[in-house]
Amino acid sequence: MRLEAITWERLGDLLAERLLALEPGDGGAWPRVAFDGAPAARPGDLAERVGEALRVRGRPSLVVGTEGFLRPASLRFEHGHRDVESYYDGWLDTSALWREVFGPLEPGGDGRILPDLWNPGTDRATRSPRVPLPPRGLLLLHGPLLLRHWFPFDLSVHVLLSPAALRRRTPEADHWTLPAFERYEAESGPAATADVLVRADDPRRPAWNG
Repeated sequence: MRLEAITWERLGDLLAERLLALEPGDGGAWPRVAFDGAPAARPGDLAERVGEALRVRGRPSLVVGTEGFLRPASLRFEHGHRDVESYYDGWLDTSALWREVFGPLEPGGDGRILPDLWNPGTDRATRSPRVPLPPRGLLLLHGPLLLRHWFPFDLSVHVLLSPAALRRRTPEADHWTLPAFERYEAESGPAATADVLVRADDPRRPAWNG
């Protein structure tokens, strides 16, 4: 696949322009967009950039990170603090995401999203109020391993790091998670299945397949 060099600013603008074409689906469902990537790839930064570019174009959006929907520590660390299988399959509270984020955006939903549910730092519920997403608003959901859960995304963006770049940019204390991303690539092929691929091995010089 041929990738073209681009700046982050230009990438945010072009992605926002592309998202402007997404309209509510049948029954008034809100468009949902994934920004997928390992923590070291910082997909949330790109989601925030696109959200700002949408704002200045008059299109509302809501950026939500999956780190606010992790399971409590007692469940995440049931098999130890560095269990790769748990990280891959058990850290994310997918049921809560379906219920609190995707459910309100389905046809007939009220568009009122819970932006986060659990604070992994304090290991307590956040008690955040629901946030209404206006008509024609876009959900911009970011996090790792997103494209393996069959979430109903209308468009997906995968921020890719080569194995060497992923290891280099991941803090050493988190190197135990790297096998999970190797498995993700082998089983889900996010670079091939995402609608938009962004390569960010050099954080100053991204490239994309737009």
